[in-house]
Amino acid sequence: MLVRKLHAMRFVLMAAWLCGVGGCAQIRHWQADVKVEHGQQLLEQDQLEDALAEFEAAVAMEPESAVAHSSMGVIYRRMGEYAQAIECFSNALRHNPQSFADSLNLAQLYHFTKRIRDAIQAYLLACDLRPDDFNAQLNLGVCYWEVGDLNQAIERYQQAIEIDPDSPHAYVNLGIVYDTQRKHYEAIHCYKQALERDSRQPAILVNLGYTYLNQDRLKMARMSLEQAIKMDPKLPSAHEGLGFCCFRMHEFDIAKECYRMALICDPQLPNSYAFLGSISMLEYLETPSETRLRDKALEYWHRSLELKPDQPKVRQLIAKYKPKQADPDTVLLTESARPPK
Repeated sequence: MLVRKLHAMRFVLMAAWLCGVGGCAQIRHWQADVKVEHGQQLLEQDQLEDALAEFEAAVAMEPESAVAHSSMGVIYRRMGEYAQAIECFSNALRHNPQSFADSLNLAQLYHFTKRIRDAIQAYLLACDLRPDDFNAQLNLGVCYWEVGDLNQAIERYQQAIEIDPDSPHAYVNLGIVYDTQRKHYEAIHCYKQALERDSRQPAILVNLGYTYLNQDRLKMARMSLEQAIKMDPKLPSAHEGLGFCCFRMHEFDIAKECYRMALICDPQLPNSYAFLGSISMLEYLETPSETRLRDKALEYWHRSLELKPDQPKVRQLIAKYKPKQADPDTVLLTESARPPK
């Protein structure tokens, strides 16, 4: 009992001393620090609700506590409450504009929630604070790519490569930008650089295959796409790409199997249905008596449009090849099929 009284008296004396030398603000600052420290201990133990309560109490005592705001942002992000997390990281940056971690967290959340312009500004701050951070430069490049600013995207990817020349990711993204600009040789160079750093990347082989297709280098395209399928037999883009390659090589039976395999891997591929329709229609035109081939082609095209309605060429093909309707005056309607009066 005596020990407790002594501790209590010591606390009162400390509080009185603090008030004397700096006022109650210093007491609140000290108390807020205690709350923050306890909250961080709880956060390390994944006790998110209790930790959040400690950080909220710290902010109530000291609204300028950047650490408390930032820690609340971490918790809200882990909870999936992204709007609250963005607000917390914004508050943390307002009180500590030099925090790289908070700027990066804010940028990532803006990016994840599709606020790309805001993400660019946050990533720019992060890159200013730490120019040698690979992920900040890389993700800033992705944001520029998403808004269509390809030159800025290239600049950021090149900076990321300078920071980490051994990582394949920036090379891949840079290759995609060059592909968009139809700079196919530059794109091929980047894809090959990425594959040199990590050869087990079937998706990059698919990109490489399509770039060869854009150059009409069909044999090279086929080799890349077949290699991608060997690495990942369930990769739909590889099967679809090989189907297109074989279609252009007039190997229609192989193309059909490729497109069917692509649809087994992913039934939501409008291009695969469209090209299966085109192959069936070519077969029908060679044997016009086989109307089932025409009907199959039309059905493939309809399915393609159901998945992606904005395909004018497919609509034109349907209009061109669909069988002509009989004269309505000669059609006997059943009672159930008659239009309402």
